[in-house]
Amino acid sequence: MQRHLILASIFTIVIIVMFSLFKNLFGQSEDKTLKAAIEEGAFLVDVRTPAEFAEGSAKGAVNIPLDQIEKQLNAFKGKKHIVVFCRSGNRSSKAKAILEQHGFTNVINGGTWQNVNALVNQ
Repeated sequence: MQRHLILASIFTIVIIVMFSLFKNLFGQSEDKTLKAAIEEGAFLVDVRTPAEFAEGSAKGAVNIPLDQIEKQLNAFKGKKHIVVFCRSGNRSSKAKAILEQHGFTNVINGGTWQNVNALVNQ
């Protein structure tokens, strides 16, 4: 019985380590893409509410709240890179999906506004 517990524990540790490595590699690749887009002058869009935006956002960002994305599609046209972001990454994920449904293929979910702001200020 003890042998099974030890083997199960080792297996669990191996799975956790592999998941962590995969997540870090994927995250690094995504961060590099985001950073490159920002360095190339991406159109930065904070999809939070105007009140949240007023409390602070990434330098150079515009505020187009999630519920206004479809009404503001012209603002996204002709942009080489579009980075959407919010408080947690949830609304920006939805904004990215909406933009992609309307044919935009150059959209990156930047996650949180703090994450985007940190990359802008590097």
